Amino acid sequence: MNKEIIRNERFGEQYSLIHHPSGLDILVWKMENYSTTEALFATRYGSVNTCFKTTKTGDYIEVPEGIAHYLEHKLFENEDTDVFDLYAATGANANAFTSFDETAYTFSTTQNWDKALEILLDFVQKPYFTQENVDKEQGIIAQEIRMGEDSPFRRSYFNLLKALYKQHPVKIDIAGTVESIAKITPELLYDCYYTFYNLHNMVLSIAGNVDEDKVIEICDRALKPAEDLKLECRFPEESHGVAQKRVTDKFPIGQPLFDIGFKAAPCDGIEYERKVCVARMVLQLLVGASSPLHQQLFDDGLINSQFGYSVFSGSGSFFACVISGESKDPDEVYRRILAEVERVKREGFDKDNFDILKKSRYGSMVRTMGNVEGLADAMTESYFNGTTVFDEAEVLAEMTIEDCRAALDELFDEENSAISIIEPTKE
Repeated sequence: MNKEIIRNERFGEQYSLIHHPSGLDILVWKMENYSTTEALFATRYGSVNTCFKTTKTGDYIEVPEGIAHYLEHKLFENEDTDVFDLYAATGANANAFTSFDETAYTFSTTQNWDKALEILLDFVQKPYFTQENVDKEQGIIAQEIRMGEDSPFRRSYFNLLKALYKQHPVKIDIAGTVESIAKITPELLYDCYYTFYNLHNMVLSIAGNVDEDKVIEICDRALKPAEDLKLECRFPEESHGVAQKRVTDKFPIGQPLFDIGFKAAPCDGIEYERKVCVARMVLQLLVGASSPLHQQLFDDGLINSQFGYSVFSGSGSFFACVISGESKDPDEVYRRILAEVERVKREGFDKDNFDILKKSRYGSMVRTMGNVEGLADAMTESYFNGTTVFDEAEVLAEMTIEDCRAALDELFDEENSAISIIEPTKE
């Protein structure tokens, strides 16, 4: 067993990275005097991972969209036990989620963390798929997909992704489509499980007042050694430009909704960390509450409190800046954003605002160091990105206003942008 200490002098904090003989990497952040323990057992497997190869498959194979999410649902259904009942007996709260590039099984507890950890490691390593329970789940997930289509916000967002991306599977709903999940069989689920739930493709992150030796002891008993399958995933090349510049839909709402997206090239490792960090700062400077454009849009009645923005990204796979909200004239909001980008390219960002936002971002990072749930999530995310929890702070410390100005050319290329609008249904 090999152990590394990941330490940061800036924060005076550290956590352990343990390379377990089974093939699993374990991240432990001991937080003395905290009552809550949070754990994630996660795999680098999300909805975009539909084309892959291993030493066993030889060439690349493709599987139906939505299978990662489907698999997450089915793992909770063991042959003779209800996983949630087991957790309840320990006092732990359990959950799971599938994103575009990750699936994670979690628990949070203030007691019996060791028993909860045993349950987590046990059930995730015990797949149980039959034709009967797979058929039953198809109806449940098909209903979930249709319910998602009934959300105007979700519909607008995925319409934007379909407009931005020509080929990449990120444009498909995480749950897949009713047609794609109908192709899922027990055999396919087992194939994907043994490919992506291989311990070499997973990580266990645990934060709280835990005993590291006890964590290792439990892992020694529970983990089944895995062969490294040399898993490789393939994604279609995304050419410059978008599939569609403007897409509209209708829904019974009071005011139009919009999502505006700017697609950029993906990257990984520390470059990914830099790109995400700079993109978040650029969005704050460009359309954040303290920006000139935000005030103008608000004063002109073009946005309200629903206005927001985010960096939509997956390490090595996809990257976009997204601006969302409600507006009586979404096209005018889009036009003004493009105009503001051009103005800032000529004149630059406001230095005082940059300095204030940079300090505020640093303060948020410091607060995260005291949040058990946030740290468990951050350890997992940074591990899958090939970075550490502390790298964002180091990137932020080195960031200059010139970095933000220079990033505009790539991050806010008009030719790589699109707008999705949901218009009110007329009576």
